Amino acid sequence: MHIGPYQLKNNLIVAPMAGVTDRPFRMLCKRMGAGMAVSEMVASNSLLYGSEKTKRRANHEGEAGPVSVQIVGADAKMLAQAAKYNVDHGAQIIDINMGCPAKKICNVMAGSALLQNEPLVAQLLEAVVGAVDVPVTLKIRTGWDKQNRNAIRIARLAEAAGIQALAIHGRTRACAYTGEAEYDTIAAVKASVSIPIIANGDITTPEKASYVLKHTGADAVMIGRAAQGRPWLFREIDYFLKTGEYLPAPETGEIRRVLLAHVLELYDFYGEHTGLRVARKHISWYTKGLAGSAHFRHRMNQLESPAGQLAAVDDFFAEQAQHGAQLHYVEELAA
Repeated sequence: MHIGPYQLKNNLIVAPMAGVTDRPFRMLCKRMGAGMAVSEMVASNSLLYGSEKTKRRANHEGEAGPVSVQIVGADAKMLAQAAKYNVDHGAQIIDINMGCPAKKICNVMAGSALLQNEPLVAQLLEAVVGAVDVPVTLKIRTGWDKQNRNAIRIARLAEAAGIQALAIHGRTRACAYTGEAEYDTIAAVKASVSIPIIANGDITTPEKASYVLKHTGADAVMIGRAAQGRPWLFREIDYFLKTGEYLPAPETGEIRRVLLAHVLELYDFYGEHTGLRVARKHISWYTKGLAGSAHFRHRMNQLESPAGQLAAVDDFFAEQAQHGAQLHYVEELAA
């Protein structure tokens, strides 16, 4: 899988997710087998460049390349400026968000709302491609709603504008994250253009990744929500695609080590106060489905000190170890 001059180590990509794909998560997923990770979206509003949040999102220190940064906006000049800003701060690939279904993004005619305005899409793509000397990629949905699927036309506009790869979440904006992903639409897009196509949506297991690659003909798959609390999913998929066999489930001790290292990186990246709060959702994802985890998560979310949070994680996994060396998911009694 190539994007411009960059050859990825495999065809598994971490999806950009707001509030999730920060530098610690991207680096973790890459260590766990992902070939590339796209950053959470950065607003194109130049007034935000000085904010602490934007500075953090533009921080790629120590991250293995290629570094891909996603930008979002609906003004060609501002989007081009945002692309330049991020390239100046270490971005090696610029990704344009035309897939986000969130109301606060669509209400300002950005994200997937742009799919309703194909002339503007072409204008934005040409502006960004012309502004930077690094590869530009695009992420879209299949259309605005089921009556207005225009992914093929958008893909052709993207190819004409010089976009180097196209990621498609197999749902319309109106579908948000409900229903099943439309792999047939992704296959139709793949057949209509020659640029690399990245399939996204409902890829949760090694078998599903293999199926989607074969069914759509896509060059790569992009994985988002399924990797939350399961970053080892990338190595499991990579191994399955190469061998047709399954890796054993991670042992309790490894899960504990991965989780604790991740939490410490969050403290370091955000500072202890914010890092503790960001860590809560990750700890919840890592432990969801384990024996006693519902009670543990409720208790853990009340803790206000990093030392208390780390101790609670240690205690929880000590209890898990008593159930056996292998990690076993169980049905939770509490919703």
